[in-house]
Amino acid sequence: MRDILGITNELNTSLQKKEQDLANAILLVEVAKRRSRRKVADYTILHHYRVDIFFKIIDWQVQEFNARFNEVTTNLLVGVACLNPVDSFSSFDINKILRMAKLYPDDFDENITVTLKNQLETYIVDVRDVDERFSNLQGLVDLSETLVKTKKHLNYPFVFRLVKFALLLPVATATVERTFSAMKLIKSELRNRMNDEFMSGCLVPYVERKIFNTISDETIMNTFQEMKTRRGQL
Repeated sequence: MRDILGITNELNTSLQKKEQDLANAILLVEVAKRRSRRKVADYTILHHYRVDIFFKIIDWQVQEFNARFNEVTTNLLVGVACLNPVDSFSSFDINKILRMAKLYPDDFDENITVTLKNQLETYIVDVRDVDERFSNLQGLVDLSETLVKTKKHLNYPFVFRLVKFALLLPVATATVERTFSAMKLIKSELRNRMNDEFMSGCLVPYVERKIFNTISDETIMNTFQEMKTRRGQL
């Protein structure tokens, strides 16, 4: 930037004078153009790919990361990671877990958050330092199962609630993504006036098609027949 300003410095100074010398100003314009062209000559293809394109790609990546991983998403994912029992709860961090809990205001109000903090302080000492049954857990699934087997989910109900939220998060996210993908296929330009009930009736069988494939046609017809009295028998 300093070099660029230096190329046009004399021209800018000349144009800002009260008594302008147009002849010299025009010459300075030509000088600035030539100096700029010499700078372009030093601008190699290698510089173009290493610097300009590289920086643009980095900027695009940063924008994409910021869009996908905003503060809320980051706090949520970090909180889930802190609940992971791998390596004897090495990632456990009470403050980060509490930030995750604040993302669920309907389930963790101010009073419950205070209780949750106390439970977390007792919980980590219990499962990491006292109870050996929690020493070799490999994930949140093992943690939830062990909490239920040892009945510690009754001792730490709010901690167990967070563990359940952490387990439901991937399923809920995947279901929403599949639903939006299916919506693009079902609600097309030719069927853009579908009401909510009809669209829901189309989306559920499509999204959960693995389950619906196990249901026989006869069962579907019998269920449809029993919904109300019909003139004909299916």
